[in-house]
Amino acid sequence: MSAPVVLAVGVLGGLGAIARYLVASAVDRRAASAFPAGILVVNLSGTLLAGLVAGIALAHDADLLLAGGLLGAYTTFSTWMLDSERLARGGRTALAATNILVSLALGLAAVWLGRLVGHSF
Repeated sequence: MSAPVVLAVGVLGGLGAIARYLVASAVDRRAASAFPAGILVVNLSGTLLAGLVAGIALAHDADLLLAGGLLGAYTTFSTWMLDSERLARGGRTALAATNILVSLALGLAAVWLGRLVGHSF
């Protein structure tokens, strides 16, 4: 992997992290709920786009830049798990379980749909 590609992954990763923060914050402000809707929206939109990238089957560097750099930093497993743990620790086990199950089910559906759409290109 060339130095420019490594640098580009870092830059796109930074942009993805900023986008994650902005989207999650905006959704959470609108939702005004204990449920972590912002991270759910981020992870589902990122998963849909990752499936699309996989379905299109881009060249290796382009795939790395988009899926590994931008979308890898945009989506977040750690925040999803932390949100679920905080809900459970706060006595909201039903919301924690809902967050985990809905995220898994819709995430799988989103990546499948993205891949399906990507294959049509």
